Amino acid sequence: MRTQRQVVDYSLRKRAALRELLAGRVGTYDLCDASPYLKNAARFHGESTDERCPICRSENLTLVHYIYGDELKQSAGQARNVAELTMLAMTLREFQVFVVEVCLGCDWNHLIEQYLLGRDGLTGVADGDPAHGEASGMTADGTGVRRRREAQR
Repeated sequence: MRTQRQVVDYSLRKRAALRELLAGRVGTYDLCDASPYLKNAARFHGESTDERCPICRSENLTLVHYIYGDELKQSAGQARNVAELTMLAMTLREFQVFVVEVCLGCDWNHLIEQYLLGRDGLTGVADGDPAHGEASGMTADGTGVRRRREAQR
């Protein structure tokens, strides 16, 4: 998505959990513990993938996107599909998305990604805030400057 930023990838943590399972230090029941709520969210709001489950290898994984943010109010913590995320990203200033992969066969689940979405990620003036105008990279005399947001990172 265009406004996606501050992405955190949890693939190393996933690999470590699978390595612990293969070494026998962790049991299958410790990793395959998806709650009924997560499984229902995967059925009704999930995005199916072509990737096989790393545990049972018989089912394809489903991605579930959970949203959190101050502007969401009662909607915070709900699962949404990708089309709804795109629409929310254009209407809300900022919210956080957590992506969980779920296997509906063996109950494997793992947080794989976390990122921010929203209008604050767009360059240019947003909501009349003059600080956003400087982030576009141009000064009043037309000369280019480094983006203030990039300098803060």
